Amino acid sequence: MFLLAGDVQIDPTEHVRDVVLLKIGEVPIVTMHMVTLIAVTVVFLLVMMKAAKAIATGPESEGNDRYMTRGRLGQIIETMVVYLRDEMLAPVLGARDTKRYLPYLMTLFFFVLFQNLFGMIPLADILHLFGVHQTPIGGTATANIMVTGALAVLSFFMIELHGFREQGLKGWLLHNCGGLVPGPVYLLPIALLVFVVELAGHLIKPTALAIRLFANMFAGHTLMAVLLSFGLVAHHGGMGLLGIGTISVISGAAAVMVMFLELFVAFLQAFIFMFLTAVFLSLMSHHEQEHEHTPPEPALEPASA
Repeated sequence: MFLLAGDVQIDPTEHVRDVVLLKIGEVPIVTMHMVTLIAVTVVFLLVMMKAAKAIATGPESEGNDRYMTRGRLGQIIETMVVYLRDEMLAPVLGARDTKRYLPYLMTLFFFVLFQNLFGMIPLADILHLFGVHQTPIGGTATANIMVTGALAVLSFFMIELHGFREQGLKGWLLHNCGGLVPGPVYLLPIALLVFVVELAGHLIKPTALAIRLFANMFAGHTLMAVLLSFGLVAHHGGMGLLGIGTISVISGAAAVMVMFLELFVAFLQAFIFMFLTAVFLSLMSHHEQEHEHTPPEPALEPASA
């Protein structure tokens, strides 16, 4: 996609695409998104370790205050974890599976969130202002299908391992037959068709996770680049100073509004990726038939315990 301004072509996706920093022959070895992914991962680990230290129960010498979360960062992280655990995950997964998969699901949520938020910082453009044209870091790692695809593969294996663990090989096969096996012989062709469709679904679900996150981050940043390019298009198009200023102000205001929308999308897409993974895990759980006298599931432990 190009914006034409006289004889000049402006490519808004240039600010979103990955940049190869080092390659051997035609094989890229190091890219901008790789560096960004590693850098944000280090920041993510440092921030989460600091938050975990603030949330953890203190020494007995502190008395009852040792149960209090220290610092704003720890309080924000704990509030988010407790809300997602109790209001979103527990109703879907149940107490047992929520406790089992909470570390993975929360890591997934905050990892994607950190990558999304970091992508809103225009590091590449800032470095360009200082004459650094071969940008070593910048962009949005989650706007790369390889990154979101790797996250989806991890979720795929987690979901399938959970299914085998809950149901065993035989139960997993019967589950994918839609309850038609065992059954009458004339239902076998339908059961086979259902099995093929279910197998396709196992691959489609994580693929949808990867494409949804990639497409939203790529499209949002491209839209912002398009809006911010209108002033440059007006300049190269030969418009007067008044026209260039008017278009720049309007497009800049629109870009600011889109930026706030992108901030919301950064949180939303991190939540959707995590929550849909939890939903797919629940679909592979072995659900016993509930009876009237079935005891309730044990309550979840407090987050700061």
